[in-house]
Amino acid sequence: MSDTFLPNTAEDVRQAVLWAAQEGKPLSLIGHGSKARLGRPSQAAHTLDLSKLKGIVDYEPAELVLVARPSTLIADIEAQLAEKRQILAFEPPDFGPLWGMTSGRGTLGGAIGANLAGPRRFKAGAMRDHLLGFTAVTGRGELVKNGARVVKNVTGYDLSKLLCGAFGTLAAVVEANVKVLPAPEKTRTVLVFGLSDEAAVGVLAEAAQSPHEVSGLAHLPAMLAARSGVSRIAGAGQSVTLVRVEGTDVSVTARCAALREALGKHGELDELHSLNSAWAWREIRDASLLALPFERVLWRVSVAPSKGPALVAAIREWHPEVAAFYDWAGGLIWLSILPSRDAGALDLRRAVNDAGGGHATLFRADDAVRASTPVFQPQEAALAALSRRVKDSFDPLHILNPGRMEAGV
Repeated sequence: MSDTFLPNTAEDVRQAVLWAAQEGKPLSLIGHGSKARLGRPSQAAHTLDLSKLKGIVDYEPAELVLVARPSTLIADIEAQLAEKRQILAFEPPDFGPLWGMTSGRGTLGGAIGANLAGPRRFKAGAMRDHLLGFTAVTGRGELVKNGARVVKNVTGYDLSKLLCGAFGTLAAVVEANVKVLPAPEKTRTVLVFGLSDEAAVGVLAEAAQSPHEVSGLAHLPAMLAARSGVSRIAGAGQSVTLVRVEGTDVSVTARCAALREALGKHGELDELHSLNSAWAWREIRDASLLALPFERVLWRVSVAPSKGPALVAAIREWHPEVAAFYDWAGGLIWLSILPSRDAGALDLRRAVNDAGGGHATLFRADDAVRASTPVFQPQEAALAALSRRVKDSFDPLHILNPGRMEAGV
């Protein structure tokens, strides 16, 4: 039997998984490999390559629904949506360059498996909030369907949310139904210069609690702001706090004016329009400001927004060379540190615990470190037991992506 299965249809996938289940041979699931270095290294001798399962199956703009196969490129989906002035509202990031890959390789299946989202996450939700339904093959070799091709479907068990963030350990998705939304007519970003991390998080909270319906809240310390491709950010020579507003032209103009009046007391202001605004948020979405130097370790940390600056300060005591910036009003922190034996895991997880809890994900490190260090936040005993029961129900023999999320599983 070949080391790699290359199915053309959902039935081909089912037959491959059936063989693996009967022979007790674990499978590593892969599409275009854009997330292959996120999580622990594969522990399977055989590969289920889903790259031929691609293409948009159905798109109904009036119903705000798109159906596609798992290896369909996110870039191709977004290009199709743009023709009808629609978007994937969860703003799927393009993290390929963080692992030394070219951009534009991310797929729909990868977005589902990793459940990642961009700066609009705090307002629009993550991938799991936009997956309406799916067709997949479980570790039992069973073809299952869940959900529907309509936005209004709210009945029954929402198995879609289980697959999001499972990194292919529960089932191999062969088709997915995704909710889409109208694209905003206009986008602008209000900039506030020169704030400390603590002051910036306070300003972002003020903007979030305002009636102006902001859709992006981020803060770049001076060192990272200088790396931006947007001249007004890079040339500021100081930290930059960003507040994004989207909507109709008249509404965005009025809301930005109101925000400038409200935030003017905190520091010097400026405003980004159209292309400059889009470029700045793409840098934040893709964490490209921390892509280089490539050998540095990268962490993605989620804590209560008010606790973020203290967490970064604590990490700086142990790792003085740390570089970090804030998204989701301070609730998401990207950190880059020098490599070490455990990639700073002990320090990061201690800081998260001191911050009252959260999640620290080892986003980039070499294979040896990712094989020996917990990549994802360790679960409490009760939650870990529940996760094992879910895994056993979908994949009782544990043949799908074994060891991808935790060692020895």
